[in-house]
Amino acid sequence: MAALGWLTPRRRSATARSVLAGEAAAEAARKTSAADDDAALLTGTSEEAPEEPVFPVAGDVRAAAFFDLDNTVMQGAAIFHFGRGLYKRKFFERRELTRFAWQQAWFRLAGVEDPEHMQDARDSALSIVKGHRVSELMSIGEEIYDEYMADRIWPGTRALAQAHLDAGQKVWLVTAAPVETATIIARRLGLTGALGTVAESVDGVYTGRLVGEPLHGPAKAEAVRALAAAEDLDLDRCAAYSDSHNDIPMLSLVGHPYAINPDTKLRKHARARDWRLRDYRTGRKAAKVGIPAAAGVGALAGGTAAALALHRRRR
Repeated sequence: MAALGWLTPRRRSATARSVLAGEAAAEAARKTSAADDDAALLTGTSEEAPEEPVFPVAGDVRAAAFFDLDNTVMQGAAIFHFGRGLYKRKFFERRELTRFAWQQAWFRLAGVEDPEHMQDARDSALSIVKGHRVSELMSIGEEIYDEYMADRIWPGTRALAQAHLDAGQKVWLVTAAPVETATIIARRLGLTGALGTVAESVDGVYTGRLVGEPLHGPAKAEAVRALAAAEDLDLDRCAAYSDSHNDIPMLSLVGHPYAINPDTKLRKHARARDWRLRDYRTGRKAAKVGIPAAAGVGALAGGTAAALALHRRRR
């Protein structure tokens, strides 16, 4: 930690939490690796087939691929789909579901990640699982995947992941979603494993606390760095995929970064650095709705109402 001495105490604390979260995620990922001989292989093709990739290189065991989850591999946020499943099973009340919807609207429409809102969202999620057994949430997670997630996987991104697997490389999800949820998704897709947010548990029961912080932004890069060291990977030969500018630290770590369904900031950054881009959205799905943070409560409430109305039409 001496190398962090030039930072302010607040910045040192945030950096230390990111490192702790990344190392915890890497350790959990290696313990819960989803790859085995019976794992289901990725299937399906994309309506917009990916270009012939420069990578992966077959037989390069020191290369691997790291995929963000939300809006990169799967449409929407995994934690929101998981929350829907828990609500259906009466883990929490309607007012808490509305609270989650509001938080999602803030993050998505306002285009900011205010620390107080992030803390509020984290505390809400942790309060729901506190006192429950890890094995219980894993079992429920399997059901929720089938109910809400399986048909939301982007075929184009699956094809990219499969190319790495076919070349004999390991493929990891890297997400702010709980590591248990991420591991279920990775196993169902036939991937190697997952790096995710680690919630503390004692004797198999959630305590309501995190190890470090959510695996978000710089913490993702720390997790990838820690896993690469443990797995003897050469990051210059690895690839990473994400839709969000928040993952620029992770994308910048590897030799082969890809912007998938990129947001405006990531698209601009990727073009400036000649990173490869893929967009599997069509029509209105590809359009970004930009609402400045100053638009206020009315815009956010309207966005939430529109999202809920769209969800009802799709049911």
